[in-house]
Amino acid sequence: MTHDVGPARKIALPDGSPVWLVTRYAEVRAALADPRLSLDKRHATGWAGFRLPPALDANLLNMDPPQHTRIRSLVSQAFTPRRVEEMRPGVQRLADQLVDALPAGWPVDLIAAYAEPLPIGVVGEMFDVPHDDLARLRGWTNDMVTGTREAAGAAIGAIHHFLAELVAHRRAAPGTDLLSAMIEARDEGDRLSEDELTSLAFLLLFAGYENTVNLIGTAVLALLRDPARAAALRADESLLPAAVEEFMRFDPPAPVSIRRFPTEDLTIGEVTIAKGETVLLGLAAANRDPDRWTEPDTLDLARPENPHVSLGHGIHYCLGAPLARLEARIAIGTLLRRLPDLELAVPAEELRWRPTFRAHGPIELPVRTSPAGDARAGQL
Repeated sequence: MTHDVGPARKIALPDGSPVWLVTRYAEVRAALADPRLSLDKRHATGWAGFRLPPALDANLLNMDPPQHTRIRSLVSQAFTPRRVEEMRPGVQRLADQLVDALPAGWPVDLIAAYAEPLPIGVVGEMFDVPHDDLARLRGWTNDMVTGTREAAGAAIGAIHHFLAELVAHRRAAPGTDLLSAMIEARDEGDRLSEDELTSLAFLLLFAGYENTVNLIGTAVLALLRDPARAAALRADESLLPAAVEEFMRFDPPAPVSIRRFPTEDLTIGEVTIAKGETVLLGLAAANRDPDRWTEPDTLDLARPENPHVSLGHGIHYCLGAPLARLEARIAIGTLLRRLPDLELAVPAEELRWRPTFRAHGPIELPVRTSPAGDARAGQL
């Protein structure tokens, strides 16, 4: 993505829909926090993008204050840094169990065997939902995002039915999980409508694993392609927090933000975007803006300052950011420590990638290791 033709330009999406794409760091960061750029589709004119039924659509990605503020406040305590840190032992235990369960015969697809089940398992524990049910949900959301129109419609119907049954079951037999707390807020405090309840459950379940799967996949791939960097992280795991931030900057799991709609005519750079037009904020492009970053196209795991926009900015900053960071650090650190000789089982150019501009990550990641490099035994 070049940055020398202005911060905003008109483009066409794969389906032909016209949108404005903002690419420079300063303008993207400012736009992420600009209240004149609404997430509410009622402000859109001529938008022909993704549409969900009301029971899935009334979520934080489609809301502005005060509705957004009210609903986010109901669940934000579950994702504070302190609460997330309390989850560390459980996340580490799950990561170790997944490594233990890797088949003895190599190669193995690390996405299916590790990068997917780790965040899915964590969100499953938070919502007390069995892994098999969440695996089905993962399949439906893949069809929803990357499938044909018919497949997406069928997947949306299946997701709606799944969540309705889950809410009914948990309402009849509440527990101590996050969904039970949300139902209590709906039924006793009357602070959530029924559509807001199911929509929030959908968002938290879906967002609770989607980007983290892609982050783990691209980060591990980067290390497999550069053994020297992997060795440096293995030797000093205190470098992992900065490394994870750089992985997010260099190869963000969501290349663009959720679409936004100006509530008034808006000037960005030298162009005026009309009220109601569709705006996408190029997170990946902003993270490589040479006006903001030194050597932006270099993966520098010790980058001293890294205010990337991969997790957003402003009131819509990613609610699950602390959990995503924890999961990525544990996932990467565990592999480095326990499988030091891990390597790609196919040439990197043969890997297949998610076929959508909305998400970025490998579909599969075939890996192998030598018997001498398999350090799983005795590591727990």
